[in-house]
Amino acid sequence: MSRLSAFARFWYDFIVGDDWRVAAGVGVAIGLTAVLSSSGWSVWWLMPLAVVATLFRSVWRAARSAAPSSMSGRSDAT
Repeated sequence: MSRLSAFARFWYDFIVGDDWRVAAGVGVAIGLTAVLSSSGWSVWWLMPLAVVATLFRSVWRAARSAAPSSMSGRSDAT
């Protein structure tokens, strides 16, 4: 059972990685693309747009969490 568990953990880490939101966003985009394309829509542009939007949101979130929060009251011009 430990080999099966290790295999499952590998795939979880490979797909989800550090941010589950990115994996969920791409998964939703794949599902939405499948549903819309089976309905006859031309949605070739949806996946690139979803990947760029998901990447932008992930980088934005990481930059906000890394930015110092108490820089507004500090003055170095003394």
